Amino acid sequence: MDKLRRVLSGQEENEELGLTTQILDASSLSYSTRVKWFVICFAGGILCSILGSALLFLPNGIKLFAVFYTLGNVAALASTCFLMGPLKQLKRMFEPTRLIATIVMLLCLVLTLCAVFWWHKKGLAIIFCILQFLAMTWYSISYIPFARDAVMKCFTTCLS
Repeated sequence: MDKLRRVLSGQEENEELGLTTQILDASSLSYSTRVKWFVICFAGGILCSILGSALLFLPNGIKLFAVFYTLGNVAALASTCFLMGPLKQLKRMFEPTRLIATIVMLLCLVLTLCAVFWWHKKGLAIIFCILQFLAMTWYSISYIPFARDAVMKCFTTCLS
């Protein structure tokens, strides 16, 4: 009888998908393990960003800066996968409320590396790193209720 209910509700086809989802989801890890890896990954991302900023002042340090800064942002972004799981993270990243922020952020990550390695434009790489920071900030505050509205209100008040 249970098998009939699963077939009629469409759950039988999703049993294999459910296993895949469970494997991809962070729920197979304990809560303390997820928090530990979140902290490790996030701290590693911050360390990479700071290291990249320090390397900026070396001769030809712009390449190292761009790589470490971008790697730091990717690590910080990936750290949240430990908290909510990669599948849920991707779903939330591409929700309509943060779709533009996600696309701009990912685009800036790629364009920063393109500016340094393929186009060899140091100034453009710096601009993309600044845009990367702004896009990552805008993306991050999208998870805080009404934070974007408050930032926009402060911004428009300051410009007035």
